[in-house]
Amino acid sequence: MRDALVAAAFRLFLERGYEQTTVDDIVALAGVGRRSFFRYFPSKEDVVFPDHERCLADMTAFLAAEDPGREPVRRVCDAARLVLRMYAENPSFSVQRYRLTKRVPGLRAYELSVVWRYERALAEYLRARFAGRPDGILRADVIAAAVVAAHNNALRSWLRSDGTGDANAMVDHALTYVQSTYGSPARSAERAEDVVVVVSRRDAPLWRVVQEIETTLGRGLQ
Repeated sequence: MRDALVAAAFRLFLERGYEQTTVDDIVALAGVGRRSFFRYFPSKEDVVFPDHERCLADMTAFLAAEDPGREPVRRVCDAARLVLRMYAENPSFSVQRYRLTKRVPGLRAYELSVVWRYERALAEYLRARFAGRPDGILRADVIAAAVVAAHNNALRSWLRSDGTGDANAMVDHALTYVQSTYGSPARSAERAEDVVVVVSRRDAPLWRVVQEIETTLGRGLQ
């Protein structure tokens, strides 16, 4: 029923235009009553973004299932990939929605409110992880905004290509930039005090120096 309502709505949006299509038109085409429509969607705007509530719930649950060993910035980047997965599940629908949203100011405003909810979920997780640190709240909010901006930049590039590019690669590239800018190296915080000194002859070949370093590091990690 839910999918049938979405399909009917988008068919009418494309044929008549968003503003010219009413809820009564949608339920008539889908062959159901108004009560059925509002059981699934609070408003006509919600039928354009049918999966965001589920995706937001998945993201919140993902962040709540805390992994203490996971670096916080990497964790929120992984959470953002859940949004990409939602879009990539149905590229043609995602492209249609992108084109429709560009043409309807009310839908753009609605989309911004959805994006803000994602950003708030990421920021709340980071605020808890950075609690007690200098500028912890500032850092959390800046990183959350950066993750959303990077993800959306790559996502829109993919949508503008009509969903023909490699969405995962594009988003991975964008989020890697955020991680390299704001994240911490995986082992640097744990082993920041470790110093390795290797003494070698000045005229020793480079391969010998590298071998000595590898041998020293190997003993140190045992």
